[in-house]
Amino acid sequence: MPGQLVFPFGVEPALGREDFIPAPCNEQAVQFIRRWPNWPHPAAALHGPSGCGKTHLAAVWRELAGAQLVPAGELAMGAAAVSGEAPTAWLIEDLDRREPDAAGDRILLGLFERPSAALLLTGRGAPSEWPAAIGDLRSRFQALIGFAMWAPDDALLSALVTKHFSDRQLEAPAAVVRRIITHVERTPEAIARFVARADQKALSEKRAITDRLILELIELEERPGS
Repeated sequence: MPGQLVFPFGVEPALGREDFIPAPCNEQAVQFIRRWPNWPHPAAALHGPSGCGKTHLAAVWRELAGAQLVPAGELAMGAAAVSGEAPTAWLIEDLDRREPDAAGDRILLGLFERPSAALLLTGRGAPSEWPAAIGDLRSRFQALIGFAMWAPDDALLSALVTKHFSDRQLEAPAAVVRRIITHVERTPEAIARFVARADQKALSEKRAITDRLILELIELEERPGS
């Protein structure tokens, strides 16, 4: 029955090594992560828009290195956790989203200055754009080796669409994938939102994921006021 209640079951993205989508735009980042523990630099950054794969690749490295995860916004609160001798590998995520504060900056600077520490940092913009309250940390950000994770081509976008459907235990026919990558904004977030809406529409109307369903959804969203 159209319009039936849809229960919001959670969607768990697959974040294993085998689930990562390789593409020319992330090849250098992937090769750098694979070199662990033989990194030429003790600290590096992955950056790109939400949904581009940086968190996925960072999770792969975290598993390889046995790294401690600390969200950037919790640096000051995590002073005790980062003050010990172990672990020696740290993953600090979302550095572009934190409110800069001297206490958090000093903790991060301390990790940079540990002779045996390895750091992987993530953010949406390039490290030179990340906020910092202390000049020395700003200089560290500017000197970081950074890997941009998003320069989409059709092959990468197709793989991303397919993965989002797969995360929902759905198969997307080739015609569906082509329709989405040619009509939906070419950003990770826009693709993820569209796939979620397509899944909801298919569930509520008890229909399969078909090119016709996708076309109906695109036409609906292109209507004024929709």
